[in-house]
Amino acid sequence: MSAKILALDTSTENCSVALMIDGRTIARSEVAPRDHTKKILPMVDEVLKEGGITLQDLDALAFGRGPGSFTGVRIGIGIAQGLAFGAELPMIGISTLTAMAQATYRTQQSEKVVAAIDARMSEIYWGQYQRQTNGEWQAIAVSDGQQECVIPPQELAEYLTSKEGVWTQAGTGWDAYTESLDSLPLSMTKGDVLYPEAQDIAVLAQFEWQKGNTVDAEQASPTYLRDKVTWKKLPGRE
Repeated sequence: MSAKILALDTSTENCSVALMIDGRTIARSEVAPRDHTKKILPMVDEVLKEGGITLQDLDALAFGRGPGSFTGVRIGIGIAQGLAFGAELPMIGISTLTAMAQATYRTQQSEKVVAAIDARMSEIYWGQYQRQTNGEWQAIAVSDGQQECVIPPQELAEYLTSKEGVWTQAGTGWDAYTESLDSLPLSMTKGDVLYPEAQDIAVLAQFEWQKGNTVDAEQASPTYLRDKVTWKKLPGRE
């Protein structure tokens, strides 16, 4: 039996919520870069009302743990923690890059996905994924053994370890750094997925629930990948 899971994500320009219950998914999604804090809770109320349940009826609360916008990731995890605390729910963090791989399978049936989110500062958040027979995704190690990384796109080619087959592109990084990424030594096809969606986070969270991979609300943590933010000093500033 599948778990009753509420999922939410605000890690990118997209804001989304999904409820997975009784084998069906109720979802809301809107690209609203500056309105996440206004949109997310009304979306939660809508899907719970449509599903005919309350927060206390859920088994778990899933959230997009990143990578993505620092502010967006913080908003998402903060709201998710608040909801989980109030309803005493365990939490499940899901990679936003893996969620885009799942979305690409949902929309295009692609089983090999290369996901790239524009990380600004001439870098991308990168992940390469192969779908397994049970529906889970295997992340392929890229930079220094990391399965997901932040990296300048022009440096990515030297770290690729899996190049066989045709890979479907997902994420905003492909439009932001077209020249560098299109020159990768991979056979690729364009995809339709730009952002992670809560409905795909809910699917991936089911696998984690079945394996017992949940945490208490106070232990939920983001994945930024970038440890620090760098910027150019303004003229005259020390």
